[in-house]
Amino acid sequence: MLMRAKVSCTYGRESISNAIAVALIPDSHQAPKGIQVATDARGTRVVSTIKLDGKIETLLATLDDLLACTSTAESIL
Repeated sequence: MLMRAKVSCTYGRESISNAIAVALIPDSHQAPKGIQVATDARGTRVVSTIKLDGKIETLLATLDDLLACTSTAESIL
């Protein structure tokens, strides 16, 4: 099944959203085959889009990983 999810987080300053987006980029480039993850900063927002052709469980696991990495990046800043 083809699936797509978008996660958007808003921060108080552009510098924070840029730092979070940069921290998440390695996850975007190391996604398993069949999963596409794109993350970018848009002003004070960080937007991540996940696309995959597979099982709902895979989408949920990918979202969980993305949110865990986001939380880690936030705690460092």
